[in-house]
Parts: sequence; structure tokens; C-alpha cells
Amino acid sequence: MTTTTDPARYRSLGDHNWQDQAVCHPSEYNPVDPEMFFPGPDETEKIATALSLCGQCPVRLACLDAALEGNETHGIRGGLTQEERQPLHEKLAKRLDYARVNATLAGRDIHLTKAERRAVVLAGYRQGVTVERLAWLLKISEEHALKLLRETRRAIRNRELQQAARTGQTAGADRNRLERDAFGTAA
Repeated sequence: MTTTTDPARYRSLGDHNWQDQAVCHPSEYNPVDPEMFFPGPDETEKIATALSLCGQCPVRLACLDAALEGNETHGIRGGLTQEERQPLHEKLAKRLDYARVNATLAGRDIHLTKAERRAVVLAGYRQGVTVERLAWLLKISEEHALKLLRETRRAIRNRELQQAARTGQTAGADRNRLERDAFGTAA
């Protein structure tokens, strides 16, 4: 079985078009009662029906992302009940999905956690992304993007020096490379 990461699975910033494709979205051809997705705690039949409909939904992941990012704690969203989403709400700030990072680097406007934003900076630095491009990707000023890239370069340099010190190697071979970083500042 082959698993692929579909770049269209993540909703863009401010994009709500996915809702029109949702199984729970009532229309002339799909007469679904939206209240079914907000059952009481003891309404097990409604919960089972709503979960089975969510299981067929083509935009279930976008719905779950929207519920988590919007801190929506009520109802059945993304194929999960309130109780099932609770641990995900607590872990959301630490989420690090490299597919989301790659989609951002490809130019998609995606909601990112702090960990994912740091990963975008690191991956962007390693890929040689320009300051202007990084600023555009993260929706920050060019000055802030430059600061993040410099901090990343220093962190990588310090990690390399620490590793060299631990293994007993001299950092002399990399000395020329480390004297000036890619931004024209003294290291």
C-alpha cells in the first residue's frame, strides 16, 4: 500500500471553501441536519450516525484542522468527538508535521504551529531560501526573517563546534567556513 501526502489536504489561511464539500453541509441534494453533529453525551445513536458520516467525508482532515486551530471544543468535528479531540487540543502547540512544513516552503499559506514555523526557518536555511522569500512564507518582516536565519546559522555553527569538541576533532578544517556567515556578519 502506497501512502502519499496530498498537498491540497491542508487548508489555506482564511480558506473555508472546504466546508462546501463536507458531508455535514446541508444542500438540496444532501438533506443533513447539522444538529446531528452536536449530540448530547448520552445520545449514542446520534453520535454513531455522525461519526459514520464523518468517516465518508472527503474533507475530514481540513475539518479537524479547523476545529483544532479554532479551538472548537463542542460537537463532532473531523470524525472525532469532543473527548477524542481534547488530547489533540492540548498537543496542538507542539505539532510538527513535516508535510505542512514542505507545503509552506512550496508557497502554500498554511496555519503553522511554533514548532512548524521553526522547522520552516531551518529547512529554508538549509535550502538557501532568501530572506525575502522566508519573510513572505512566514508573513513576517524581512528584518525578522534575517534575524531568524542568523539565529539558525549560529545554532548550527555552535552545534557543529560542540560535536567537534566532543569527538576531539579540531574545528580548523571548518574554520574558514565559520568565520563569516552567509549574511556578511562576523561569526
